[in-house]
Amino acid sequence: MADRPKSERNAWKPWTPAEVKQMRQDVKENTPTRVIGVHLGRPEGGVRAKAQELGISLKPTNRSPRGTKGTR
Repeated sequence: MADRPKSERNAWKPWTPAEVKQMRQDVKENTPTRVIGVHLGRPEGGVRAKAQELGISLKPTNRSPRGTKGTR
């Protein structure tokens, strides 16, 4: 386990209230799931699973719909 990547140092450990709070803040700021995982030291899949468990949507908000960028 000592050679575990930094982004997964907390994998399989219980989530703390502070980590959940940080995840909620990152989601509000449209932070990519991969980056949230790095912030929390958890694998991306773990972040997705916890978000689903808590009913948190990881879909970006305030973004242009796909295909509208660069149209004339």
